[in-house]
Amino acid sequence: MNAETHIIGESTAIAELRNLAWQVAKTEVTVLITGETGSGKEVLARYLHEHSKRAHSKFIAVNCGAIPSGILESELFGHEKGAFTGALQARKGYFETAHQGTIFLDEIGEMPLATQVKLLRVIETGEFQRVGASEVISADTRIIAATNRSLQHEVAEKNFREDLFYRLQSVELRIPPLRERGHDILLLTEYFIHKAEKKHGISFSGFTREASGMLLDYGWPGNVRELKNLVESLLILEKGHEITPDILERHLVQRSRFKSLVHDPEQSEKNQLNLIYSSLIQLHQEIYEIRQLLQEQDQRPAPPRTTPLLLPPATVPEHKPHAESTQTSLTLEEMEKQHILLTLETCGGNKRQAAKALGITERTLYRKLNAYQEAGN
Repeated sequence: MNAETHIIGESTAIAELRNLAWQVAKTEVTVLITGETGSGKEVLARYLHEHSKRAHSKFIAVNCGAIPSGILESELFGHEKGAFTGALQARKGYFETAHQGTIFLDEIGEMPLATQVKLLRVIETGEFQRVGASEVISADTRIIAATNRSLQHEVAEKNFREDLFYRLQSVELRIPPLRERGHDILLLTEYFIHKAEKKHGISFSGFTREASGMLLDYGWPGNVRELKNLVESLLILEKGHEITPDILERHLVQRSRFKSLVHDPEQSEKNQLNLIYSSLIQLHQEIYEIRQLLQEQDQRPAPPRTTPLLLPPATVPEHKPHAESTQTSLTLEEMEKQHILLTLETCGGNKRQAAKALGITERTLYRKLNAYQEAGN
């Protein structure tokens, strides 16, 4: 079998991870992969399988958080006919199916305690029982687990068995978040561009130098998965045209607004602020375009427009539009300034965190702060 999965990147952290993964792949040791959501944990698990002695056999990925706890045990270990309501016939579980291959248990921290006991037995003896059966079954299956949680914290909270944690942690491979990988962002972008071009049959003109700089400055809360989805969206929605900073910023703001609509009890207040801020930008954009149209009708030159989706300068043009428009513009600009400064203060002056909370790029935040400073605010 030819290996098809690649670990893209030249950063020091990724180079070290790739070398360690290559060494670990040749062994039979149980591996725990840690990293933020979207950082590429399943990609690394597939890499380990494809470079192992089991590469000729099956690789089965199981998301423990996506399967209801009541049936997870049956999915993993199988069940006998009549073991529970709806069990009309005997069924193999994932461990039997993955015999002589690899099973990837994603989001292992979501596994119920009762199922953790049986998993520990599989790791220690290679044996398990189907639900509703007394017969012991042996399976030669390599286990790779992954989590975006702190299992140490889960152990302390009695949500995860300590003995299982130490068995899983024979070797731990940590995937760094995309924001810590520097130039790898551009290498991954190029990789995803080629894949998307082939998939959709669209030739993509790529990014300008300035837009590429924005990719490097962005915080990537969704990590590699977010980058992949963004590239594909840009290629399709912009019909392969070259991506400039204004186009890229528009898409990033729109994605930030969408995320703000997703309910997260722990960040509801911040999400509301993000939504208000994004709506403010859109409203001011519409007011500004209306003002331009009015000026064109009066055969007067419109004030220069700098960067799309950013508020126009606070300076009032020499030939004033209608008084109401100017007053509205000034009020919105003041609201924006206060919101940005308040968010920056809340984040303890950390500009990266503030930009992430505001749903804008660090580049945009620095530009606005410099403008406030030059204006003597």
